[in-house]
Amino acid sequence: MNTTKSLSAVSILLKKREGIPLSKEETEFFIRGITDETITDYQASAFLMASFIHGLQKEETSHLTQAMVNSGEIYDLSEVEGPKVDKHSTGGVGDKVSLILAPLAAACGVIVPMMSGRGLGHSGGTLDKLESIPGFNVFLSRVEMVHILKQIGCAMIGQSKTMVPADKKLYSLRDVTATVESIPLITASILSKKKAEGAESLVLDVKVGNGAFMSRLKDARALSRSILSVSTHLGLPTVPVLTNMDQPLGHTAGNALEVIESVKVLRNESSKESDDLKELSIYLTAHMVLLGKLVSSFSEAKKLVKTKLEDGSAYEIFEKLVSFQGGDLRVIQNTDLFEKTESVRVLKASRSGWVHSMDTRGFGEALVQMGGGRQKVSDEIDPRVGFYFEKKVGDKIKEGDDLVKVHCPSRFDSEEWIEKLSKLIKIKETKKERMKVIVDDPSKNRLKR
Repeated sequence: MNTTKSLSAVSILLKKREGIPLSKEETEFFIRGITDETITDYQASAFLMASFIHGLQKEETSHLTQAMVNSGEIYDLSEVEGPKVDKHSTGGVGDKVSLILAPLAAACGVIVPMMSGRGLGHSGGTLDKLESIPGFNVFLSRVEMVHILKQIGCAMIGQSKTMVPADKKLYSLRDVTATVESIPLITASILSKKKAEGAESLVLDVKVGNGAFMSRLKDARALSRSILSVSTHLGLPTVPVLTNMDQPLGHTAGNALEVIESVKVLRNESSKESDDLKELSIYLTAHMVLLGKLVSSFSEAKKLVKTKLEDGSAYEIFEKLVSFQGGDLRVIQNTDLFEKTESVRVLKASRSGWVHSMDTRGFGEALVQMGGGRQKVSDEIDPRVGFYFEKKVGDKIKEGDDLVKVHCPSRFDSEEWIEKLSKLIKIKETKKERMKVIVDDPSKNRLKR
């Protein structure tokens, strides 16, 4: 009756190569092999590519997700009182919402056990942003995490060696094998971490646009449906929101710069006319509050969230979060202390008109090339590198106006590099409306606003 004796990595890869669905036993066998390293990286990479090309059926995706959850430690947070709600973004350029949302939700009474990831492809990673704060420790034991959750209501961690180790391996391999955009693989990666960390419900920020992994609306909706299907199977209530990634979120991209911008939002120092970062942070946090059943309507949730942001409660929790997790609080209290690049070049408008479009993925890829992300797993990140976007889509500009400030290492301080970046922004004479940050909210028909 023990069928695992006849299973092998090669036999499973042969099935996936031909697009034949794997059984639960085959999936569990393969994930165990990835975890105990009896299956090699090149075999795991072959599995990822075959899964990317042929896809996975819904049942396969559920089996893969549960096998990944079971590959390591599962946190029991029952001793922490309060609703455990997390948020996950599918990734984009300049997306630093988690840095604002976690303390903001905690200030509203939500318990936020947030497990985040590294940068993936052209998109930034929350852990990389947090680690731009000197000393910040993202690797906490369950005991340490529970202690912090009891004290302030939120903790922001990375995957330990014992938690979802199969996903940690596959996540790093996806980044370097061109398999990032696979809907089933994204689904399994997201939900395995959220289930293992002890979350009871989830808000999912699905990015859509030229800077997202899902550039087309139909693909973003397909990802939402995939995650809803598997999360239902796992008993993890999930609310997906589709949001705009046709331009960088906020006004910065790059780890330290994004932390600084987040701090300004938390301090209510944001003064830009169009603050999509603040709007989205409030919107997603309100969904978390509603999922946690702390209020009875979405409008009440938004009102509570705005109050906790404006009265400074969220910023106070962020300071405590940094302190509890070993970060240097001085750079948060005085962001001028963050290390800076040798050069800051300014990309200027070559003509008057309106900003019509931005190649968001292009900016993300440029950031990686400059050292602000990884081209291979072993790369070190330079947290100083980044962009400050003075203008965004829909802004009226004059010839010579500053468009982007480029915080770059000296080796990228060149006219050739600035010329390359200038091609990523399109300016036209015709007026362009500002973009909406919320593309679609499937739950809106049943929410009282």
